[in-house]
Amino acid sequence: MLLTNKQVSWFKIVLFILALLPFIRLVSFVFLDKLGANPVEFITRNTGDWTLYFLCFTLAVTPLRKLLHMPWLIRCRRMLGLYAFFYAFLHFLTFLWFDHFFDVAEMWKDVIKRPFITVGFIAFVLLIPLAATSTNAMIKRLGGKRWQWLHRLIYLIAPLGGLHYFWMKAGKNDFSQPVLFGLIVAGLLMIRLWWRWFGRDPVVVTGA
Repeated sequence: MLLTNKQVSWFKIVLFILALLPFIRLVSFVFLDKLGANPVEFITRNTGDWTLYFLCFTLAVTPLRKLLHMPWLIRCRRMLGLYAFFYAFLHFLTFLWFDHFFDVAEMWKDVIKRPFITVGFIAFVLLIPLAATSTNAMIKRLGGKRWQWLHRLIYLIAPLGGLHYFWMKAGKNDFSQPVLFGLIVAGLLMIRLWWRWFGRDPVVVTGA
C-alpha cells in the first residue's frame, strides 16, 4: 500500500498525537487525583509499560514495512523510537525524583544493589545516544554505516528492558506480561535473523 507524501504527513501527525495520549492521560490523573493509593508506583509502572510498548512498536516497523509492502512506514520509526526514549526518561525521572529526591549517591547505591534496576539503568543509558543522534544532521555527521551500527543498539536495549521487567515482576511471581513481552521481542528479532541468514524477502501479504 502506497501513500502520497501528504498522506504520510497526516499519518505522522495522527501517530504523534496518539503516542502522546498516554502522557496526557497520566498528567490528567495527577490533577484529578486518580493515581491510586501509591501514586509513585502507578507513574513508575505506567511510564515503564509505555517504554516497552514503544520499543516493540519501533522494532515492528521494519517487519511490517516488508510484509505489508508499506515502505513509507520507515518514516515513522524515528518518531516511535523518540517516544520510547521519552517514556523511558519519564520512567527514570520518576525513579530519581520520587524514589531518591535527586540524591544521585543514593540512586547509585540502589542501581548497584538491585540487579533489575541495574539492567533497566543500562538500557536507559544505551537509549541516550540513539535519541541524541536521531536527527538528519547527526546521520550526515556520523555517516550512514556508523549511524546504522549505533542504532542497532535497539536490539540489545529491548531485551534488557524485557529482563528489567521480568526481574521486577518476578518478586511478585507475576510472569504473564513479562513473558508475553519477551515473546514479542524475540519474534521481532528472529524475523530479522531469518532474513539475514537466509537472505530471503518475506512473503508479501496479498491485498496490502
